[in-house]
Amino acid sequence: MQIVETSNEGLKRAYTVTIPAADIAARVDGEVKKIAPQVKMPGFRPGKVPANLVRKMHGAQIHQEALQTSIREAMDKLVIDNKLRPAMQPAVALTDGYDEGKDAELTVELEVLPTIEAPALDGLKLEKLTVPVTDSEVDEAIGRIAQGQKSFTDAEEGAVAKDGDQLIIDFLGKVDGVAFEGGAAEDTPLELGAGRFIPGFEEQLVGVKAGDEKVITVTFPADYQAENLKGKEATFDITVKAVKVAGEFEANDEFAKMLGLESIEQLRGLLRGQLEQETAGLTRTQMKRALLDQLAAGHDFPVPPSMVEAEFEQIWQQLQQEAQGEENPEDALKEIEAEKDDYRKIAERRVRLGLLLSEIGQANGVQVSNQEMEMLIRQAAQQYREQDRQRFVEYIRNEPLAAAQLRAPLYEDKVVDFLFDKAEVSEREVTKDELQAAIEAEEGAAETKPAKKAAPKKKAAKEDASVADEAPVAEAASETATEEKPKKAAPKKKAAAADEAPAAEAAPEAAAEEAPAPKKKAAPKKKAEG
Repeated sequence: MQIVETSNEGLKRAYTVTIPAADIAARVDGEVKKIAPQVKMPGFRPGKVPANLVRKMHGAQIHQEALQTSIREAMDKLVIDNKLRPAMQPAVALTDGYDEGKDAELTVELEVLPTIEAPALDGLKLEKLTVPVTDSEVDEAIGRIAQGQKSFTDAEEGAVAKDGDQLIIDFLGKVDGVAFEGGAAEDTPLELGAGRFIPGFEEQLVGVKAGDEKVITVTFPADYQAENLKGKEATFDITVKAVKVAGEFEANDEFAKMLGLESIEQLRGLLRGQLEQETAGLTRTQMKRALLDQLAAGHDFPVPPSMVEAEFEQIWQQLQQEAQGEENPEDALKEIEAEKDDYRKIAERRVRLGLLLSEIGQANGVQVSNQEMEMLIRQAAQQYREQDRQRFVEYIRNEPLAAAQLRAPLYEDKVVDFLFDKAEVSEREVTKDELQAAIEAEEGAAETKPAKKAAPKKKAAKEDASVADEAPVAEAASETATEEKPKKAAPKKKAAAADEAPAAEAAPEAAAEEAPAPKKKAAPKKKAEG
């Protein structure tokens, strides 16, 4: 086997690889001898079919498999001998004119991960903004629970309905005097002031009494889900069948027992813990973004363009999907299009930070344990239908790339926690609004960020799901080298996938294990049916 480097510019490499025909033929011969004892053919005893007949029946398929195995071994040797760390899947092509009996000549193009000096961790300084949970916030949380547990009893005869009361009504909706589908119901409970019906509906029923009949006029919102009703004026014929008043609420042990708890103090403790967890999450987001800003400011190295492009495409697709859901999709698409270059810079920053975090983690022995990985797999499997969960577990265990993608966010968080421990951290008590303002200020601090108005609403360029709003998955960025799609499809989920890690790169080790097939146009003839 001959390997010749043809290009070495920056992070880009190119090679020609020649696999001797004799090596491929020897592999074919070995496979023929291996399967011959299992081949059955009329007129021959089992295991006695001549090798030339075995070759005639299955030769094309055996040769194809031998060629692919030879290519994988060639890629192993290329990566190992040249000490390469591929950033993404190498582009491998079989030169035109190849046929059985000839040397296989390959062209290989790839990008490698940059060499990153282990960053000095001394001098990291972070401010931790903490938000104490007040008694009034706990009281508000109890009040929200009480709202959902509210019970109603019949009001006194002739009582006039007010905000907070419940009506039992029949209604019939019409547009231009014609009843529309879904616009009629009987014995419908309606709590006045709850804002559950379209704007203007509840307000016009304040002051009614049981037995009243009334016609109200409302206008459906411009973004109403039913296309035929958007922005339309409608009338509703209302019959009020009952007026009910809410029972008195008191935050006491009896209320807590209704919820399955022992006392109101236990309820208050649980709610306080939930609120503290919520604010702790915001505090972590703020610290994480401040940490990333420090790392980004202190490190600038070239990153593989293919990784940046893959990251950008993921961001861009999500932005476009979100724009389609806006009230004016065309305007939203124009807005993000105007800032396309800014989002590409975000992608570059995310890749660079991901590689940097990975380097820090590897240099300091940060690992995800087998037990943690098993827990991740089980949690992820819950997203699928029950009958598909075991198949998903097997898929993850058998596909290194899929496992790396699943492991990466946890690995990344562990690296961030390691850096938090190394940093000099000062604490300052603030309000929740001040903490939120600090997070938003850090969002706008990075020079590569586009204007706030163009920020996506969900998880795209700005979200803490994976290294706050910046870095792609840290472990996957350095551990992986191919972006090859898994050979076996994962089972279908019950609903849309939860947002996965921002980047999907594969391990350099995987380049050897999962060598890509040559491009179709240059591939040898199809396998013969066996």
